[in-house]
Amino acid sequence: MNKIKNENQILIMLAFFSISIGLWENFRQLWLESNKFSPVDISTIISIGTFVSVVGIIFVGKYIKLEKLKTFVICSLIMKFLNLFLLLSLNNSTNILLINISIIIDVLTGYLVTTSIYPLITTIVKNDKVYSKRKLTEYLFKDVGILIGGLLIGKKVLGVLINYNLCLFISIIFLGIAIIVILNIPSIKLSENKQKEDVQILKYILKNKIQAMYIVYSLIGAIAFSTALGLKMITFTNYLNFTDRDATNYFLIVGLIADGIGILALKYLTPKNDYITITIKFGIRFLAYAIAFFANNTIIALIAITWSLLISTAYENVTDGCYINRISAEYQLRYTNIRYVVNCLGGAIGVYLCGIMYEIGLKYMLGLSAVFMIFQIGIAYYLIYLRKKESV
Repeated sequence: MNKIKNENQILIMLAFFSISIGLWENFRQLWLESNKFSPVDISTIISIGTFVSVVGIIFVGKYIKLEKLKTFVICSLIMKFLNLFLLLSLNNSTNILLINISIIIDVLTGYLVTTSIYPLITTIVKNDKVYSKRKLTEYLFKDVGILIGGLLIGKKVLGVLINYNLCLFISIIFLGIAIIVILNIPSIKLSENKQKEDVQILKYILKNKIQAMYIVYSLIGAIAFSTALGLKMITFTNYLNFTDRDATNYFLIVGLIADGIGILALKYLTPKNDYITITIKFGIRFLAYAIAFFANNTIIALIAITWSLLISTAYENVTDGCYINRISAEYQLRYTNIRYVVNCLGGAIGVYLCGIMYEIGLKYMLGLSAVFMIFQIGIAYYLIYLRKKESV
């Protein structure tokens, strides 16, 4: 009974943390732009923060023991809380260096907490249902944060105009509630299913050709996605002429529809032929980006981006789940850290490239993403070939 209570308390903490993340990160790019940061500056600093996060995740995976994980999460949350207050005070200041450092810390602490939540839950209980609950909680309440921002931004509440800095303040409140919740969780005793801590995960991956190729596929996929959509709020408000509120509501609605499509695809629409699945998910995205590049039309670009977002969570059972589920149970936590590192690295590279392409033009963001997708699709097809060959 205590295990169930502690597990739910962690999920409640994650819910408030995710609201804070969804609300603040949706407007972070625009907050920086309002503080005279150019798109290249924004992409560069977020990219650096993500690179630093890669180092942080590696450090946590190697040196933070499971029994110390709760303390580490609390420290990370408090650091993020204090850092956001610093950012709040730096609004409209000329201290660009301090803003840069604070944004790096913001990105770092966000990743550290996010990557530590599931390992923390596994110190209590570990099963597929809990993993699904954790992912659902994170995605759902990030959308709640985005919804709150969309409802408030640009409106007057008690005579006060809600701007990006006030959204940051509201985000801090939700983060503070998350800290209070986790501080009230009793000391966690490790479950008997504690994972081995001395596993050589890199050797395990490298000696398996399919798993090694999947890691490369994940890296290139993360680069391709972030190259096109790494600066999506700025892209929508500047290139596509959305207001900040309209852009927020657009991403919320498309995100919710995408979740629905993902559920439907998982239950009813997944083709038996994996090549068809990959073509639907990534082939159509590639064609849409390529057409948008050559057409150089904002409406076509919007359609291409919309399709990319709508299909983002669909067919993950084929594109990712089948490879993740191949990993033996004793390697899963370490493997999760490796995947986060690879995705962070790919995201950092993609965001940086996105900033460079942004200065040239919207079509070049989509065009460069399409180039990376050629390699992504090729590796995806090759992985299917290896799996089918293995099963013969």
